[in-house]
Amino acid sequence: MKNIKFLLGTIAAISITGAALAHGGATGIVKERMDGMSAMGSAVKVLSEMMRGNVDYDPEVVKENALKIQVHAGEQLSKLFPEGSDGGPSEAKLEIWSNWAEFEEISQQLKIYAQALEKAAPNGLMMQQGTTTSMMGDGGMADGAGMMSGSGMMGAKQEIDLATISAMPADGVFNMLAQTCASCHSKFRLEKK
Repeated sequence: MKNIKFLLGTIAAISITGAALAHGGATGIVKERMDGMSAMGSAVKVLSEMMRGNVDYDPEVVKENALKIQVHAGEQLSKLFPEGSDGGPSEAKLEIWSNWAEFEEISQQLKIYAQALEKAAPNGLMMQQGTTTSMMGDGGMADGAGMMSGSGMMGAKQEIDLATISAMPADGVFNMLAQTCASCHSKFRLEKK
């Protein structure tokens, strides 16, 4: 539970920082992707507050914000990073283009987790279900045989089992979505000083 709170706090801080920074005169496709990232960051912030219990859980708000993330994830996200669109005011690292397959995969994972969160919204939170069992359940991510196959979240190409993840409590799905955001930011986003 402590790790979940830390992760949610980290995601909220990333979201607030990203939203607070002006787009620094960005235009064209760089501004378009910054606007999309801001929209996703705002959605993550709303969801984070709910998953932490700071506001009442509302499945309709979860669905609405999951949809906001879906609209900006997957191919919609990756197409906003054509070669040569790095440099100020962009916050994109060159690793996006030198490791394009991984960036595309993470973008797609984000979309799938957002779809799963939309479907999991009626499931409520883990604590509301009266259980403290592992979010991953039997055959989860730990062994790669259940929800995902491959070699870990950021390893070789993954196949994510949308139906299995959608059956989880919403906070478990949100946790996976938030980890995907944080991993992408740490690998592909420049740190602001």
